[in-house]
Amino acid sequence: MPTPIRVARAPDGVLAYAIPIPPEGLPPVAPRDLEAAWDRARAAAAAERWGAPRRLLFRRPDGSAQEMLLADADAACWAEAVDAAHDLGTMGGLSLCLRLLALVEVMTRARWLRGLFAMTSEGIEIDPALLRAAAAMPLDAAARFDETGLRRLLSRPIPSGVSA
Repeated sequence: MPTPIRVARAPDGVLAYAIPIPPEGLPPVAPRDLEAAWDRARAAAAAERWGAPRRLLFRRPDGSAQEMLLADADAACWAEAVDAAHDLGTMGGLSLCLRLLALVEVMTRARWLRGLFAMTSEGIEIDPALLRAAAAMPLDAAARFDETGLRRLLSRPIPSGVSA
């Protein structure tokens, strides 16, 4: 049984998470969960349901600590929305949240991805292949998607073991 994530609220309201593994060790998620998290996060932002900042403290394999702070209002809002449905105190919930944030981040910097999502009057529509890739590929040490790895993954079929 994996060591659980310990969660505590600091006096200043920041939620602190002690995570026993590094970001790249977080598990894959189901594409349907990633898509639902995207929709919940967008709804939370539209309703201005801003969440508390979150301090993530990852344990590296060598025993050192790696800190990540989700203090940006949008990131805190999206984390709050995912936490409400999937509990960021679990590996699955945390993985889902960080993959969602990594997907947003890579969509803003990787121009070649523009053909895999479209802005419509109802929001952003994401190609199912991009959702499957973001759900399956590992995060890097900075909890982001490696652009080269993502391009390579999208250039071939995603294994059938990844459920939608």
